[in-house]
Amino acid sequence: MEQCNKARVLLAEDESTISNFIKVGMADFGIDVTVVDNGLEAWSTLQAQEQDFKLVILDIRMPGLSGLEVCRKYREKYGYGTPVLMLTALATTDDIVLGLEVGADDYMVKPFKFKELVARVQALMRQPRAQESAPVSFKCGQLSLDPSTRKATREGLSVDLSTKEYRLLEYMIQHHDEPLSRRQLLKDVWDKDFDTNTNIVDVYVRYVRNKIDDPFELKLIHTITGVGYMMSCREPNATSKKK
Repeated sequence: MEQCNKARVLLAEDESTISNFIKVGMADFGIDVTVVDNGLEAWSTLQAQEQDFKLVILDIRMPGLSGLEVCRKYREKYGYGTPVLMLTALATTDDIVLGLEVGADDYMVKPFKFKELVARVQALMRQPRAQESAPVSFKCGQLSLDPSTRKATREGLSVDLSTKEYRLLEYMIQHHDEPLSRRQLLKDVWDKDFDTNTNIVDVYVRYVRNKIDDPFELKLIHTITGVGYMMSCREPNATSKKK
């Protein structure tokens, strides 16, 4: 497996057996793990900004503050420059959706395979962050996405998006007018293979439609029966207007 350059990771985990296992194992891949055992210490460490963490790993159920609260506060204050991975025993689709909703980039369920954890960590640390390389905006008709704020604007109205809502919309705009299967969206937007029976794609498409389609007459996201979904950026009668 590819070895990362020396990188610092913050791990908030209240089970010492798990945190010690991760810390020792990650050292073999050139990853320096700072361990805290409660949410309050995690938040305090992040606020101190004394170390340049390349990744934050959060358990959800911790003393003081939950991992969800830490992630929410971190995103609100510091934005999306550093990826966050949820590592938790909570495994339902609703749990996964909630973790991603508060700003996590990935979600991994205990018990886990260490090899997969390392792969996820390496993948997250390789991803270019919005402020480093993203274009000024993505556009689809009158819908615009701002990578720096993860907000959408449609017909002058500003819409707040979660991390995954933004990523889903960005991907669909980049592949507009292409039918996108649920499996393709899982692989490319979530960067993983969930159980094929999961409905997380449908859940998030519904979230996004509620925000950027339902309030407007012209619908951008279309269901393709037997396939998945498609983003259409073409205006009605566009062909006839050119004639």
